[in-house]
Amino acid sequence: MKITKICLGRISVPLRVPFKTALRRVDSVEDIIVEIHTAEGAVGYGEAPPTGVITGDTAEGIIGAIRGHIAPALLGRDVDDFEDVIKLVQSAVVHNTSAKAAVDMALYDLYGQSCKLPVHRLLGSARRTITTDITVSVNSPEEMARDALDAVQRGYDTIKVKVGINPSLDVERLAAIRQAIGPDLRLRIDANQAWSPKEAIRILNRMEEKDLSIELVEQPVKALDIEGLRSVTAESPIPVLADESVFSPADALRIMQLHAADMINIKLMKCGGLYPAQQIIAAAEVYGVECMLGCMLEAKVSVNAAVELACAKKAITRIDLDGPVLCREDPVIGGAVFAEKDITVSNEPGMGIKGIEGIRYLD
Repeated sequence: MKITKICLGRISVPLRVPFKTALRRVDSVEDIIVEIHTAEGAVGYGEAPPTGVITGDTAEGIIGAIRGHIAPALLGRDVDDFEDVIKLVQSAVVHNTSAKAAVDMALYDLYGQSCKLPVHRLLGSARRTITTDITVSVNSPEEMARDALDAVQRGYDTIKVKVGINPSLDVERLAAIRQAIGPDLRLRIDANQAWSPKEAIRILNRMEEKDLSIELVEQPVKALDIEGLRSVTAESPIPVLADESVFSPADALRIMQLHAADMINIKLMKCGGLYPAQQIIAAAEVYGVECMLGCMLEAKVSVNAAVELACAKKAITRIDLDGPVLCREDPVIGGAVFAEKDITVSNEPGMGIKGIEGIRYLD
């Protein structure tokens, strides 16, 4: 399957409600779509969200990295020389992990089509269904309690709660949510780097004293503060999940070796795609560390790729792939089926994507 053309486009998908964290507010998904075409007429699909506040990747940067560096390295290459081709994506340009991820997943899509196998079977085939949590944005305690109760009524049994804006309210927010949804459902919290280490330890101990039954806390401190993350992990009564601190396999390995976190959150947009994500999983298997597979605010193309990986590997024990269900509509034809919390991977060759409605192609 010789690569003949790489096309780029944009999609815009409105969210059901505004998405608010300690870092940003988002009202719609505005993503870059990648199509890789072959001489045989096959098309592989990828997607990248411009999440500059986390990855540093803007829409213009993603487009420039693909057009200026990655696409020229791939044109004319054969997808069946997969090891060489997939490594070219990572070596074509430094950083630019979202651009790399979009191209990486499109190549895996094509390789699965070439092998006549779904990607999750190429990678391991551990299961066909997974269950995701759903995110409650940071707002007033009363509004967050209403949003959490709405999620429960939609069938979710695991709620991920954004905290960190006005940290003095964080315990009150969680108390209101726990009172609204009852004692049995799982609560995860995500501070998105908002706390200092001392503040994190104090708040987490307060939550434990109030018997709020928090399953885990995600990225309580600044991404580069590995020593701070390590101190929170050592003193927190609640397990710590590293997210923004983990981009590369080397980042993940360092955190595991230092025990700077109890778990690792893998996101394709941070690490650069399925290929490096598997390296993180391999390290986690060696160190006995459980992984969450998460996403940015993304539509179904890229989250679909994460679903393929989640269904392939048992080291992924927690799922945070709610991007598509936060959207008001789904422009993607084919791929995984998102039935609220229950996600079923496609059994079609590659990623199972048949097309995307509403693409605005770039010249």
